[in-house]
Parts: sequence; structure tokens; C-alpha cells
Amino acid sequence: MNEGHDERRTVKVSKYLSKHLRHQPERIGLALDPGGWVEIDTLIAAAAAHGFRITREELDHVVATNDKQRFAIEGSRIRASQGHSIEVDLGLPPATPPPYLYHGTVAGNLDAIRADGLKPMNRHAVHLSADRETATRVGARRGRPVVLTVDAGAMHRDGHVFHISANGVWLTQAVPPRYLR
Repeated sequence: MNEGHDERRTVKVSKYLSKHLRHQPERIGLALDPGGWVEIDTLIAAAAAHGFRITREELDHVVATNDKQRFAIEGSRIRASQGHSIEVDLGLPPATPPPYLYHGTVAGNLDAIRADGLKPMNRHAVHLSADRETATRVGARRGRPVVLTVDAGAMHRDGHVFHISANGVWLTQAVPPRYLR
């Protein structure tokens, strides 16, 4: 099997990219531009200098095959599509959401959510899904999933701003409890 397309390796490269393009670019000496972009050659060189060799072919494979389209390539640059805990401006225009969006969580979070609504926690925005299935998968990463319905139509009418990332994740600053079911 071609090493560039081994599934375990693909997952390992994807996790490495997430860590360094979303959360800790400085760990390998990267400086992202204000939009979260970095030159691909710079990324590959920084990773290699820190003991993690990635080929351009592997990088392209991870970007092309990632089921959640976590990364975007534009010309000679790459960035994470969303999910940053560092300050970036993804430059996403405001978008009109569908009437309802969904958020996957686990039962242990429900009391806090009922009291305070959904907050971005260590990220820049609350992540919402356009369908229940995706929200269920997101919640299942942390245990038995609970899917909350967000009255996005009412939020939008009340002045809350929504954006949609390159990979179809809906983003908003926070969801007050009154918009949750």
C-alpha cells in the first residue's frame, strides 16, 4: 500500500494539521496570517524541523479526503476551515441560516446549557449543524449524544449574526437558552 494513503497515517497527519493550524502554530514556529493562512512550503518545513515529515502529496490527500473538509487550500496556502482557539478572522460574510440548526452535546452539559445557553468555550464561535445526523455524530465524540434544536430563524430575526464555514458548519457567537429546544 502506498504510504501516502494509509488510513492511520492520514488520521495522524490530519490531527497534526488541526493542532498546528487551529490551536498551537507557535509550537512549531508557524505564524498564521490574520485569516489563518500559512504557506504550504513553510508548514511542511516547520513540521519537518520539529520531527514530523509530511509530503505535499500527503497534505493534498488529507485535504481532499477529510470527511469534514477541515482544511482549505488556496493557491500555495492552507488553513483550517474553522474550530480555531487562536485569534483568526476567517472573513466569512454573514449568512441567513435555515429555520432550525442543531447542536450535538452530552447529557452532562445540559444543566449548564439550560442556564447559560451555548457558548463558544475555547473556540471563537458556537458550531451548529444543518442536520440532526451531523449533530448526533458531533455529540457522540464525547459520549451518548443529545441533540439540541436551535431556533436559528428566530435568532436571525432578533439580530444574531450567523456565518457558514467553507465546510458547511454554521457559526454564531452564542445561543441564548430561549432559542434552544
